[in-house]
Parts: sequence; C-alpha cells; structure tokens
Amino acid sequence: MLEIGFKRYEAVAVLELSGTIDIDSAIFIERVGWCLENGYTDILCNFEDVNLVDYAGLSVLTISLKDVLNHGGRMKLANVASHIKKILSLVALDKVFEIYEDFDRAVKSFEEDKVISEIQKKQLRRRFKRLPLDIDIQLKSLSRNESFFKAKVLNLSAVGLLVFSDKVYPLGEILKIRLDLEPSPGVIEIEAKVVWLVEKEIQPQIYPGMGLEFYNLNSEVQKKILEFVERNLPLGTINE
Repeated sequence: MLEIGFKRYEAVAVLELSGTIDIDSAIFIERVGWCLENGYTDILCNFEDVNLVDYAGLSVLTISLKDVLNHGGRMKLANVASHIKKILSLVALDKVFEIYEDFDRAVKSFEEDKVISEIQKKQLRRRFKRLPLDIDIQLKSLSRNESFFKAKVLNLSAVGLLVFSDKVYPLGEILKIRLDLEPSPGVIEIEAKVVWLVEKEIQPQIYPGMGLEFYNLNSEVQKKILEFVERNLPLGTINE
C-alpha cells in the first residue's frame, strides 16, 4: 500500500512516498493531478521510504510524468534505493526522470533550471531565426522497434523544428530524424526531443504536429543547419 504526504518548498510540491508503488497506487496519479490543478507544476517525489516499485508501478509513474509534462511542469525523484533504480533502468526510465541522491540538491535544482532556461531563451531569441519550409523528414523513436516514417517540416531553426505528422509521440520522447537540406549540407541524421505538441483547438491548421528540439547535437552540425537557415531566409526576416 502506498501512502503519500505533501510538503511545499516555495513553488515546489514535495510528495513524501511510503510503501509500495504497484497496480493499486492510483492515489499517486490522483495526488499528482491535485498538485497540477492547484498550480504546482514542479513536483519532487521523495522515495526514501518506498520499498518496491513493480512493473505496474512503473506505468503509474509514467502516466503521472506525462500529465506533468503536458502541463509544462517537471517531475524529479530523490532518495531512490539502488534496487528501484535497477528497475527504472530496465525500461530506460532512469533516462527520463532526473534522479538525485541528495534531497536538498533536488529541491534547489528546480530553481537552477528556471534560471538556466531564461538565459537560454534570451540567447536563442537573439541568435536563431526560424525558416519556413515544406520538405519531407524521416523520423522514428529511439526507444521503440520501428521503421522510419515520413512527415513534413513546417519550419526549421538551429535549435529545432516544427513537424506536421499523422503520428505523434509523447513529450520527452527522443527521436532519430533524417533531414535532407539540399544542396548543402545534404542529408543529416540527428536526434531530437519532443518538447511541444500542437493543440487542435489552438492551431487546427497544423494539427497533428510536434515541436522537436535537437538533442545531443554537436556544434559542427548545428553550424551547418544555422548556415542553411540563414542562407535561405527571405530578406528582412527578423529573429524569433
């Protein structure tokens, strides 16, 4: 049985978990939903007193994480026992959740994320422009056994792209993409993370679609993409 306590550290909601996260742990999904409804989009789960997470429990964690991401929030874990980390690693959830050994460090990381994010946004607005496009792209998930499929690129910048696609992935999913930027740099194969999903009610003209942010992109490839964008921009285009 799972028991959940609630604490608040400034804007961070801390869920103090105790017991087992399993098929009977719908209370976790409910409690996360309550946090989101009450304006807490940054959630830290303290696993110090969690003794077991089974495979059904992994689904509970995944459902809650998706809900948090869809609200533009973040969910992190602290004080996770080694045997639970192994279970998370078996399904690659250790790559999805940020896991901290130190509770105080985990709490502090939320504020650090905000500072870094604001700095990056300012830098990107100054530096990167968005190029409208209508070209094919091939993409597939790195975590699933599937083949590449085609979608359409609607715009491109040096940090990401907007894709019109019948098939969309959840936020945070890492994709492999093949992009043909003719005549130069030609075909490039890189990774990208799903960071935004088009809302039908807001932008029906480009639904369904995804915003992708380049992931683990080396500086040389980014430079080539940036050069392609600037080379093909109409005169008078302004920064994002």
